[in-house]
Amino acid sequence: MGLAALPLLACTDLNTTPRQSLTPEVAFNDVSGYQSVANSMYNRATSFSYYGQTMMIAPEILADNLRLVANSGRYQGEEANGDRDHIAIWNGVVYGGINDANLIIETIDDESVSGEEQEKSFIKGDAYFMRALFYFDLCRVYGYEPGREVNGFDLGPILRLQPTLVASDADFRTRSTVEEVYEQIERDLLAAIPLVGAVPIGSDGVYYANTGAALTLLARLYLYWGRMEDAEAAATSAMNLLGLRTNGDGLLEAGQYVQGFSRAPHPESLFELELRQVDWSSVDGVNNSLNSLVSDNEPAAQFIIGASNELMAAYETGDVRRECWRETTRDGIEGPVYASRKWTGYKGDFLENLPIIRAAELYLIRAEARYQNNPQGAREDINALRSKRGLGAIDNLLSGEALLNRILLERRLEFALEGHRFFDLKRNGRDISKHADFLEVPYTDYRILANLPLSQIQLNENLEQNPGY
Repeated sequence: MGLAALPLLACTDLNTTPRQSLTPEVAFNDVSGYQSVANSMYNRATSFSYYGQTMMIAPEILADNLRLVANSGRYQGEEANGDRDHIAIWNGVVYGGINDANLIIETIDDESVSGEEQEKSFIKGDAYFMRALFYFDLCRVYGYEPGREVNGFDLGPILRLQPTLVASDADFRTRSTVEEVYEQIERDLLAAIPLVGAVPIGSDGVYYANTGAALTLLARLYLYWGRMEDAEAAATSAMNLLGLRTNGDGLLEAGQYVQGFSRAPHPESLFELELRQVDWSSVDGVNNSLNSLVSDNEPAAQFIIGASNELMAAYETGDVRRECWRETTRDGIEGPVYASRKWTGYKGDFLENLPIIRAAELYLIRAEARYQNNPQGAREDINALRSKRGLGAIDNLLSGEALLNRILLERRLEFALEGHRFFDLKRNGRDISKHADFLEVPYTDYRILANLPLSQIQLNENLEQNPGY
C-alpha cells in the first residue's frame, strides 16, 4: 500500500473522509515513507485540474492569447470571461498537496524516523518548495497582488501550516490576507534554498525542487509583490548560479527552440513535472491532455483551442517563437487557425512533461524589476533573450511605460500556452481586451478574481466569498 493512500485529509479546504486505514505510525517510520508522500505531492501537481491542463490553458484563454476553434463545451465560459468561469484550483488537488507538504515539514525531523539526514533534509526542502508553489498559485488566482487591491479587498487563501491527519485535526478558518500568505511563501522558499541542491539547467535534477528553481520562484514572488530590488537580486543570484550570461548564453539557440519542447527534460527547464504512462488511464490522453486540446495530431486529437489572431499578429518576422504555432484549418472557422507545436505529446499517446519554470523567465523578471531604475540593464536583459529567439535589439532609447509594455509583450510571446498571460495582466492592473475589442474586462471587474466553490462557502461559515459572487 503506497503512502498516497494514507488517511491524509485532502482539504478542499477540508475533507474529513479517510482513504485507507494504514496508520501514520506504521507508514512514517523511515525516510522511504516520506519520499512516497513527496512523490504524491508532485503527482498532485500534474493533475488535469492543475498544471496538467487548467493552469496552462485557462490563464491564456481568459486573457488574449487563445481562442476556441471547435465547440466541445470546454473553455467556452473562460473565453467569454463568464461569471464563475475562471481558474478553479480551490480543490483537493492543491490543498491535498499542501497537506502532504505540511506532514513532511512537521514530522520528518522526528528522532523516530530512520534514514540519512541529508536525504531527510532534501525531502523537507521539496516540501517547502512545493508548499510555496501551491500557495503562490492560490494567491494569484483568488486574490489581488499587494498594492493592486480593488476597494481594499486583500484576502487570499486559507493558510494551513500543520498537517490534517484525522478528523479531530480539522477546523474551519478564515482566509488570510495575500500579504500574510506571501510572507509565508517567502519563508518557505528561503527555507528550501539551503536544503535542496543546485542542478544544471535541463538536467534530470529539475524534476525535483532545486536551488535555481527556488530562487526563480522567489524572484517571481517579489515581482508580483512589487519588491523590485529584491526581485532583481533573486533573479541575479539564480542567473549567476546557473551560468546565464548577459549575452543569453545558457539559453537555447534559435534553431533549437521549437524542438526543445519535444525533449525531456526541456533544455531550459529549471523545474519540470514528469509525466509517465502509468500516471494516466487509457483515455486520459485524448480526453484531457494539453497535446490533445491544443494540437492537431492525427488521428485522434480534439484540437479545440488555437492561438488568437492578436497573438499571431504580435510576432515579428524572424521570431522563432512563432514557429511554435502551425497554420492549419478548422471546419466552420474562416481563415487560418493555429495549432500548438509547443505541446507535442512527444512521449506518445499525447503524453509529455510539463516545464513549469524555464530559464528564460529570469531574464524577463530581471528586466521588469529594472525597467524604472535601470532601463539600460532592462534593455540588455531583453536583448539577451531576443538574441536567442532570432531577433535583433530593441530601440536603445526605450524607457518608462513603453519599456514595460515591451517586457510584457516579450513575456506574452515567450510563454504563450504556459499559463502566464492572465497573471501578467492582472498583477499590472491591466484591463483584458481581446478578439479585436469584442470583449473588454476592466481590471476593476469582479471577474478578475476566481470565485470560491459554493460548497466550501456553505461548509465553512468563516469563509468569505470574493466580491461580486
